[in-house]
Amino acid sequence: MPESAAEQEKIKIDVLKRMKRIEGQIRGIQGMIESGKECSDILTQVKAARSALKSSTKLIMKRYMLKCYAEAIESGEDPVEAMDKFVTVMTNYME
Repeated sequence: MPESAAEQEKIKIDVLKRMKRIEGQIRGIQGMIESGKECSDILTQVKAARSALKSSTKLIMKRYMLKCYAEAIESGEDPVEAMDKFVTVMTNYME
């Protein structure tokens, strides 16, 4: 497996693990709301979940560059068009 393919797979596995943890955090927040926990405690957990999503997003963007952009170039797509697509995806994410 080429290095970038191995790195892509590693990132994929890492992101999936993070998503499962985030899912657990969200379920925990739901439980806190249902059981009437303090708002400050709930917001602390929401902040932690948002932080985890932000970290995961960085990895997903990295994987996008390694996988999607590289595949576009390998398939003969114009590098400028491939970069424009990447910029569009990133810009849409930031909105």
